[in-house]
Amino acid sequence: MKVAVLSSGGKDSNAALWWAQCQGWEVTHLVTMLVQGDDSWMFQIPGTSMVEQQAALCGIEWISVETNGAAETEVDDLQKALSKLNIDGIVAGALRSDYQKTRLERMSEKLNIKSFNPLWHQTSMNHMNGLVENGFKIMITGVSAEGLDRDWLGHILTADSLGELADLAAKYRFHVDGEGGEYETLVIAGPHMVGQLDLHYKIEWDGIRGSLIFD
Repeated sequence: MKVAVLSSGGKDSNAALWWAQCQGWEVTHLVTMLVQGDDSWMFQIPGTSMVEQQAALCGIEWISVETNGAAETEVDDLQKALSKLNIDGIVAGALRSDYQKTRLERMSEKLNIKSFNPLWHQTSMNHMNGLVENGFKIMITGVSAEGLDRDWLGHILTADSLGELADLAAKYRFHVDGEGGEYETLVIAGPHMVGQLDLHYKIEWDGIRGSLIFD
C-alpha cells in the first residue's frame, strides 16, 4: 500500500503518519497545505512551514500546496496535487471534524484512492496520553482559548503538563485535544523521526491569543 499523509506538522497528522508506518505501508509523501490567508475551514496554519524539516527527519518526500483557504476551493487545490502522485490512499489525522472527513472522502472517490482517518473518534485523553507515552514531543504553537496564556506558547507537553492542560480544559470548557481550535501544535520529535527539529521562532501575543512565528 502506497499512501500520502496530509500533514500540518501537528500532533494529529504525525500520529496518523506513525499509524500508517506501523501498518507496514509505504508513506511516499507528506503533503502540506500552505494557507495564504488568515483562516481555513480544513487546514492548520501555524507551523506548517516546518513540515519540510519533519519530512527530512522521516526520510519522506515533502510536497507543499498553496491555497487561499477558501471553503471548498482549498479541497480542489489538494485534489490537483494528489492527482499527480502514484498512491493508493491518503491518510489524515481527523479526530471529529465531519467537515474535513467527508470532504477528504469525496475527494478520494474522485481520485479513485482510499481515505484513511485512523484517529477518528478516539477519546481525547486516550489520544493525548498515547502520544506523550510513546515519545512524541509536542510543542504548543498557538493558543486561542480562555485559560491558555502566553506561557503555553513554545511549551512541550509532558505527562505533568498534560494533566494541567486537562484541568484547564475542564475548568474553562475547551477540548483537551485542541479539536475545537483552542490550540495548535508542532511535533518536534517522535518515534517516527530520526533526530529533532531545529527551531527558531518569536512569540506574537495580543493579550488574549498568540502564536509562534518560525524563521
